[in-house]
Amino acid sequence: MSDGRLYGMSISHPARAARLMLDHKGIDYELVNVRPGMQAAQIRLAGFNGGTVPALRMHGRRALGTLAISRLLDELCPEPPLFPADPPGRRAVEEAEAWGERVLQPIPRRVLRWALRHHHAARTAIARELGTPLPQVAAVAIAPVAAFYARREQAGSTERIRRDRDELPGLVDHVDELIAAGTIGGQERNAADYQIGTTLRVMLACADLEPLVAGRPAERLARDIWPHYRYRVPPVLPPEIAVPPDQPSH
Repeated sequence: MSDGRLYGMSISHPARAARLMLDHKGIDYELVNVRPGMQAAQIRLAGFNGGTVPALRMHGRRALGTLAISRLLDELCPEPPLFPADPPGRRAVEEAEAWGERVLQPIPRRVLRWALRHHHAARTAIARELGTPLPQVAAVAIAPVAAFYARREQAGSTERIRRDRDELPGLVDHVDELIAAGTIGGQERNAADYQIGTTLRVMLACADLEPLVAGRPAERLARDIWPHYRYRVPPVLPPEIAVPPDQPSH
């Protein structure tokens, strides 16, 4: 019998972060695959006060989102820890994890949602990847759902995506600084490793974002944390936003 139940999606990097934290603890859990576009309803129907993944139910407790899950796991199963024992080290990891969740995590999700909102071909490709019957037809059917989720994070706005792209080199600089400081990327993985590494790994699978991460310490962290990501997002951004092919990544 499993110790917990995790609701997630294969395409979701926060859900992968939660899975990696459970694996880190050696916890046996049941994985409930939530169909993309259905999370707002399915997670609430499962008894959570929200409609996003990941969501964890364990020992009669519920946690929604990676930050809540990391803390619940350390409370219920202290060893091996997800946070350092010394106060300064713990504070540094908590700050890095929160930054990763608040600032870095939404960027590849917004790019994907922007693409699904604006490109029939992107919706068709995702439907095909997910094994949806008649992907061309499904791409038309899910267009209103794509627009709904795009609105939730300003992902329908090309200007918002432009700002993400312009800010990303500096954000990856910060990741490299965290690695150099030993806050993340050490031998002992912590909650911030999983939070930040999974986001970077999805960026590497986005043709429009990969050049801004490739060849840096951030890339090594991402591939160590999550070696194989099954999806690939082709170039989707308008030429005025996309990274030129000859632009250095750092």
